[in-house]
Amino acid sequence: MNPAKKNITAALSAAVCSLLATPGQAETGDWDIDSAILYYSETDRVTAVEPVISATRDLGDDESLSLKMVFDSLSGASANGAVPSTMPQTFTSPSGGGGHGGDDDEGEDDEGGGGAYTVAPNETPLDDTFKDERIAFSLNWQKPVDRNNRSNLGLSLSSENDFFSLGANALWQHDLNQKNTTLSYGVNFEFDTIEPIGGAPVPLSSMIDQLRQPGSETREIVDLIVGVTQVINRTSLFQVNLSLSQADGYMTDPYKFVSVVGPDGEPIDQLFENRPDTRMRQSVFGKYKKRLDGGDILTASYRYMTDDWQIDSHTYDLTWRFAFSRGFFVEPHLRYYQQSAAEFYRYFLLDTETPPEFVSADYRLGDLDTTTVGFKLGRDLGDGQAWSVRLEQYLQSGESSPDEAIGQLQQQDLFPDVEALIVQFNYSVRW
Repeated sequence: MNPAKKNITAALSAAVCSLLATPGQAETGDWDIDSAILYYSETDRVTAVEPVISATRDLGDDESLSLKMVFDSLSGASANGAVPSTMPQTFTSPSGGGGHGGDDDEGEDDEGGGGAYTVAPNETPLDDTFKDERIAFSLNWQKPVDRNNRSNLGLSLSSENDFFSLGANALWQHDLNQKNTTLSYGVNFEFDTIEPIGGAPVPLSSMIDQLRQPGSETREIVDLIVGVTQVINRTSLFQVNLSLSQADGYMTDPYKFVSVVGPDGEPIDQLFENRPDTRMRQSVFGKYKKRLDGGDILTASYRYMTDDWQIDSHTYDLTWRFAFSRGFFVEPHLRYYQQSAAEFYRYFLLDTETPPEFVSADYRLGDLDTTTVGFKLGRDLGDGQAWSVRLEQYLQSGESSPDEAIGQLQQQDLFPDVEALIVQFNYSVRW
């Protein structure tokens, strides 16, 4: 998820957090500083380190200004979409260093570098030149318009080796029913510039030919969000958001391949993938939050997403925050995500068929399930200070032996599991 969309989501959830949170109110002129560092490591694949710092200044009369900076550093190996073979495989791409980017339907970005690399027999082809760095900034201004209305305006930018994004967002919130009901209306505009290393490959051209189109590619995204937050009683509330997203422009990952295989299942060519240049998504999100006896907090949410690529997804999320003495808490977390494959997703192509107009072997567009299990341990130190540590295990799986596998592919793992460790440390202080 890009920073601008995160800003809208955060604003829509602000009422949930403020109604059930316990820390004291900031004084006018205070800065609330939140810092975090995230470590994400997939087994034998990508490792990411992400420090984040954000600051919110109370300007008085419920007006505030928020600043945020994020820095990502990624390295390791990334699946390039090709199928394994009983023989070594060498993959080439333009040299010149840098990285490459791609959109993950779970909200993560996947980037890497150029050059040549060789994959051992019977191994999933991974691009071990994978590396990238990203820096992102966002600015948000929240201001009450009158007693029952408030606005939130934001700007954001993000820069990577081969990607630059500018965004702007606006949110309007209206209170009614003695402030027990809040209606929210949000819009986000994003303009992306993609500059693949060496130029964007000609869709469905052979990796051997390295046919490239000079210049940069662009993409525009518009997001609309409508939400309602309803206080049920003094200890619980419910939130529902409906969203619509329209993307137009360059949607293809310029570093992903689709293998063309012969009757024995051995790859005989690698073609650059091609995706449609438009995508429309619709989603509904619901969240229930309740404060229990003793200060414990239960949060449960569900999200359904569907799009015109024929991807449907379901996300279930559950946390239970147990409060202890002296400000300590423990918060177990369980998340389950399931998605269907895009209509143009293929494990491979046959040498006897004409390549379709759109095709991708990127596993992130395939039929998959993910489970995240872990917990957060933290303490409220008082006077605006708090710390927490999050430890989670992530597992992604899919159909590793599809019915369409032929020849040697019947003995290969065409969708290997991805396991990852997630560690995050947070510290906040009022200054």
